[in-house]
Amino acid sequence: MDTAAAGITFRDATDADVDALVALVESAYRGDTSRAGWTTEADILQGRRTDPEAVLQVIKSPDSRLLTVEQGGRIVACCQLEHRGDHAYFGMFAVSPTLQGAGLGKTVMTEAERRARESWGVTEMHMTVISVRDDLIAWYERRGYRRTGKMSPFPYGDERFGIPQRADLQFELLVKPLV
Repeated sequence: MDTAAAGITFRDATDADVDALVALVESAYRGDTSRAGWTTEADILQGRRTDPEAVLQVIKSPDSRLLTVEQGGRIVACCQLEHRGDHAYFGMFAVSPTLQGAGLGKTVMTEAERRARESWGVTEMHMTVISVRDDLIAWYERRGYRRTGKMSPFPYGDERFGIPQRADLQFELLVKPLV
């Protein structure tokens, strides 16, 4: 097991976790705090990445779970898993910026894939990634995800998803067979 993954526990998020999960996701992607890790979107998006309502919606949805990862009594990572028929959707993935690059993300992703396969019997994991995030897409490709070339528009004008700093943002669908 990777050093960063030592002593971690996995569990489904509860209502009591909402504030800590919002803070974690924001710290991993937005603002100066996110620059401590490599997953920052601070140069392409400002504003918020998520909010308490969105996190609570994932927790409460009967087809979703928000896998929460704790280490030393503190939430250090999370990811959304949503059952969508023959596949699962992987989203809201965040690792504390100070723990990025040490293997925790790989451990979380492996566990998420295992749980999706075992819980729902799905054969694929899907995710969407902002297409200009070449470093992040390359990381997912090294984990077995493939680019599909299928794009969906970025929701310009909807500040729930952030304030774009460039005009060429869109989402690309990445897919991984779960065998």
